[in-house]
Amino acid sequence: MKAFYSTQFVLPLPAGHRFPMQRYQRLRDRIATELPALTLAQAEPAGDQALALVHTPEYIGAVARGTLDVRVQREIGFTWSEAMVERSRRSVGATIQAARMAQVEGVAANIAGGTHHASTEAGAGYCVFNDVAVAARLLQHEHLRRHPGARRPRVAVIDLDVHQGNGTAAIFARDDSVFTLSLHGENNFPFRKVAGDLDVGLPDGSGDDDYLAALDLVLDELDRRFDAESVFYLAGADPHEGDRLGRLRLSYDGLQARDRRVFDWAWQRRLPLAFSMAGGYGHDIATTVQVQMNTFGIALEYWRRWQNAAR
Repeated sequence: MKAFYSTQFVLPLPAGHRFPMQRYQRLRDRIATELPALTLAQAEPAGDQALALVHTPEYIGAVARGTLDVRVQREIGFTWSEAMVERSRRSVGATIQAARMAQVEGVAANIAGGTHHASTEAGAGYCVFNDVAVAARLLQHEHLRRHPGARRPRVAVIDLDVHQGNGTAAIFARDDSVFTLSLHGENNFPFRKVAGDLDVGLPDGSGDDDYLAALDLVLDELDRRFDAESVFYLAGADPHEGDRLGRLRLSYDGLQARDRRVFDWAWQRRLPLAFSMAGGYGHDIATTVQVQMNTFGIALEYWRRWQNAAR
């Protein structure tokens, strides 16, 4: 199974900053040591042409040139730097590469990504560009280029980060070829939600049973309302009970059950699935990395099913 990374680009964050930059390198190191069947590859940067499928030229240019308004930088949560630009481009590139690989092998990953708060004209919540939105639009664009006159492939975004995917919802609000599903903490950031195709907010303190029951319902609803042809999965670690920002109370077992439901839902329908790590802010960063390692372990099981079926 292929996983794409951009861990060599580290933002110059001040001491005490809440964003856990080091978790990506820790995750990559553990994957390399513990999951030898998984191939790690450096992500290529997304170019302006790909980014412009979602973001305005003005915003792309302001990010590239370092002319972002201070207010926008504050909304993003990062002060502009060349490393921020390169990492953001490569985070999008990693999801693009994972999406392309999933079309061939069934499952592939970005070990970062899930930047679902970025909208067309601005970033927010540690998200500069919206990697899943760009990758989804690019997949559709490439399909139409190969098949002139065809309809756009239908893409489902299953967002299980603890925070609602407001940027993704806004980008695809008038696009019936992309279905946005978000299961999140109702009282968590963003405090002003943007309605997607299917949003379910859970109360603070929700644990495994309530979460999994809600997930079963939304996956059934997705099945009834949308005939997906590929899937993007945001496998946020932040619903975990040890997360500083999550407010939910899922255990390791509960999150593994969550992941298994999503991967199995896609496998049963033979839908290629590209996944990204999205959020994770554990009091102990090792907790977040363990949640993510568990996701990769399950993903590898389903990738093997795809390979066995292809023989």
